[in-house]
Amino acid sequence: MTSDIKPIFDTLADEESAIDWNRLLIEILTAFDCSTGTIHTLDRESQLLHLKAYQSIPEFLLPKMTVIPIGKGMAGVAAERKQPVQICNLQTDKQGVAKPSAKETKVKGSITVPLMLNCRLYGTLGIAKSVSYEFTPKEEEILMEIGEAISRKIVS
Repeated sequence: MTSDIKPIFDTLADEESAIDWNRLLIEILTAFDCSTGTIHTLDRESQLLHLKAYQSIPEFLLPKMTVIPIGKGMAGVAAERKQPVQICNLQTDKQGVAKPSAKETKVKGSITVPLMLNCRLYGTLGIAKSVSYEFTPKEEEILMEIGEAISRKIVS
C-alpha cells in the first residue's frame, strides 16, 4: 500500500451522495499502487455479478467481464468462497482459478475480494499490479474492510 486509505472510507461514509464507481475504483487502485481493477455487484435475482467499474481492461475483454457467473474466474470464485482469491503472477498461474483470457490484461500480482456485509455477498472488488506481487494479510484485511464499506453503501 502506498497511500492513505482514509479518503476511500470518507467517500463511502458520505450518506448524501451516490457511489461514483469509477472514482472509487481509481482511489482504491492508487492506494494500493495498482494499475488495473474491476468492481462487480451481485444481482440477487439472477445470482450474476455485473460490472460497475473498470480501469485498464482491454476493450476486447469487456464482453467477457460484463456479467460473471458465481464460481467462474477470480471474481466468481471470490464470490463463491466469500474469501479473497489471490494470484502472485497471473501470467504464470497454474491454479486454474483465473480464466485463460485474464492473461490478456498483462497484469501479474492480483487479488479479488468479495464485498461482504453481515455474511451476505454484495459483489467483488479486483485489483492488480503489473509486477509479480503477493498481497499481505494486512492488505487483504483492509481490502475486506473496504468491501464491507462498499456493501454498506450499496444497502443504504
